[in-house]
Amino acid sequence: MTATSTAPATATPPTGSPGPTADVAGLVDDLLELLGPDAVHTDDRALDKASVDGSYLSPILRAQWPIGRPEVVCRPTDVEQVPAVVRAAVRRRVPITSRGKGTGNYGQVVPLHGGLVLDLTALRGVDHVDTEAGVVTAEAGVRMLTLEKRLASHHDSQLWMYPSTVQSTLGGFLAGGSAGTGTIVHGRNHEGFVEALDVVFAHEDAEIVHLEGADAQPFVHTYGVAGIIVRATVRIEPLQDWRCVYASFDDHHDAFAAVRRVHLVEPAPRLCSADGAHVSSCLPADEAIPAGRASLRAIVDAAAVDEVRAIIDGAGGVVEAVRTGVNETIKVSTLSYNHPTHWLQKAEPDTWFHMECQGDALVERLDEVEAVYPGGTLHLEAGHGRMFGMLNGHYTSPEAAYAGVPVLEELGVRVHSPHQYRVDHGTEAVRALAARTDPFGLLNPGRWEA
Repeated sequence: MTATSTAPATATPPTGSPGPTADVAGLVDDLLELLGPDAVHTDDRALDKASVDGSYLSPILRAQWPIGRPEVVCRPTDVEQVPAVVRAAVRRRVPITSRGKGTGNYGQVVPLHGGLVLDLTALRGVDHVDTEAGVVTAEAGVRMLTLEKRLASHHDSQLWMYPSTVQSTLGGFLAGGSAGTGTIVHGRNHEGFVEALDVVFAHEDAEIVHLEGADAQPFVHTYGVAGIIVRATVRIEPLQDWRCVYASFDDHHDAFAAVRRVHLVEPAPRLCSADGAHVSSCLPADEAIPAGRASLRAIVDAAAVDEVRAIIDGAGGVVEAVRTGVNETIKVSTLSYNHPTHWLQKAEPDTWFHMECQGDALVERLDEVEAVYPGGTLHLEAGHGRMFGMLNGHYTSPEAAYAGVPVLEELGVRVHSPHQYRVDHGTEAVRALAARTDPFGLLNPGRWEA
């Protein structure tokens, strides 16, 4: 059943903690009756797996492990089962943390207050593709990689955007992600990507609520604290003839300057990333990323390849390869955003941390930016009219990491700390929304504290 009414108002704010009244044992019995034994798990292996996500990227959070562990994990196989699961959890006052592939980078899908982890990865249906309207409707558990490949091979279309973690689920990317391949043109995932959502609120009479347009936006990039996304309608567009351009440079200053020019060509690129030689040497081996040289990687329209090649040549770079095909574009995507940090940390464990940065100073004042942290090395990413970056530095302590933030801000760099798992997008509006949609404070609790 799909309801279209809005949630009833209540003055009760979400508590952020379920309190001592949670009846987990009763919920387990309910779930076994609703879903069957194959979909309900209380064994250590399942609970341990649901207790971690990609927060290993943060040494600050990693030092705090374990930060939460559920008592039960369930995996519904039909969207229509989700409201019944939620009704049971609300009746038993058990916290609910919804989860996709668990790729949340910074603890957002770790159940801080235990309870139930609601694994949505079995909800993989693609309900409808409308190329004329430019939308696809799919269930929360479908992987972004699967969706992008299906659109390309069967519908001559592409998603507006998908994340660098291409194995992420649609619901996970909408609830916990932000930007990715396609962001240069379309911005972030809360800036027009979502047309409609089917959401389940944490009410005792929970049903699927259909939300469209502006009503759906508050549920994007808010970690499931106000509602559980079970289905989404997102924007697609005609498939472009993409080329993956790899280039190398003697110096990353030249590579970064080239990124600023490449991301402005028309038709606009789908992605443009660059790294200095040290980070590039840690990326997966590829003859198009030669050792000892800075690397630029871009997904550009076939019509813009000659212009991009001229920019690279003019900046002193060498075009190492031009590749084609959806598998190649996905490969380039997996070397963007915070994935170079992942490879850097894998190559040199217990050495690195990073801060998310934004602003033209990342290029214009690169030496000063990198000097803020010992060993500083920046990964650069072109965004929608702006430069993004992951500033990697040698890790010593949380105090030293945060001491660099005001220095970066004085340089004109906007900084976002990845070392926390709180709602930090429209926080007050989301809190007010959750007061109506989650009156008992059961949805992913623990995300409001300072």
